[in-house]
Amino acid sequence: MILVGIGVDDAEDEPEKLATKVWHLRIFEDDQGKMNRSIEHVGGDIVVVPQFTLYGDTSGGRRPSWIRAAPPDVAGPKVERFAGALSSLGATVRTGAFREHMEVELVNDGPVTLILEA
Repeated sequence: MILVGIGVDDAEDEPEKLATKVWHLRIFEDDQGKMNRSIEHVGGDIVVVPQFTLYGDTSGGRRPSWIRAAPPDVAGPKVERFAGALSSLGATVRTGAFREHMEVELVNDGPVTLILEA
């Protein structure tokens, strides 16, 4: 599962760069237990979930500010491009609904959660 936040300062080509990084990122164990395999090598599906709240900034008080999150008309197409770029690399991609209330369940199988930027 990939939670995707699009920021106001993200470059136009960032969705494609990030998709390439995700596709080749070696985060799955090989036969020796080392993180040496990518999603390209292990197969599996990728679930892309738009999540503007990743840009929530609580440094200014008790209520989060999302001023660094890209507006929906900018973020939506970039999330779609990210998912499309993953598909073009060979991934099987499912997506969450943009701007919808979703209940998403994640079972984190392992100790690794990463924040990636292109």
